[in-house]
Amino acid sequence: MQNFLIAYDIFNPKRLRKVSKIVHSYRLGGQKSSIESPLQKSNIKCLVSELNYFCEEEDKINIINVSANPILLGKAASLEFENGGIIIL
Repeated sequence: MQNFLIAYDIFNPKRLRKVSKIVHSYRLGGQKSSIESPLQKSNIKCLVSELNYFCEEEDKINIINVSANPILLGKAASLEFENGGIIIL
C-alpha cells in the first residue's frame, strides 16, 4: 500500500460534486479538493477509471505518490504503518 495525495480542480459544478464523491470514498484525510489516500495498485486503477469517466479536458486531477521521506513543515508529522504506508498529519 502506498500513500497518495489527490488534488483536483473541476470546472463544472455538477462534475465537481461527482468527482468529489468518488475521491472522498477513497480518502483517509484531507481538505476540500486535496485528499490523502492510502491505496493499493488495484484501488488506483479503479479510482483512475472512475475519475476518467467524469473528467473533461478543462478539468485537472493530480494523483501524487507521497514518498517514504516527505518534507514536513510546521505542525506536520508522519505516522508510518508496518506495511509501508505513511500518513501525513
